[in-house]
Amino acid sequence: MFERLRELRKEKGLTCEDMAKLLGLDTKAAYSKKELGRTKFSLDDARKVSRVLGKSIDDIFFTNEVSLKDTKRNTA
Repeated sequence: MFERLRELRKEKGLTCEDMAKLLGLDTKAAYSKKELGRTKFSLDDARKVSRVLGKSIDDIFFTNEVSLKDTKRNTA
């Protein structure tokens, strides 16, 4: 998920500093922590990011990938 977010941000030509300003964060490091998965996005933050990147929240923050663990559990 976080790789997808970074890719979309870069495609739009946005920096971590731009995203920090968008979310009202004091530093680009605060945003970087979110993009790296160290700090969670609030629903409000996710909506703002979604609008700026022109993608749905699902497209940005959720993946359709299924882990091997989930696959084994469902086939048993």
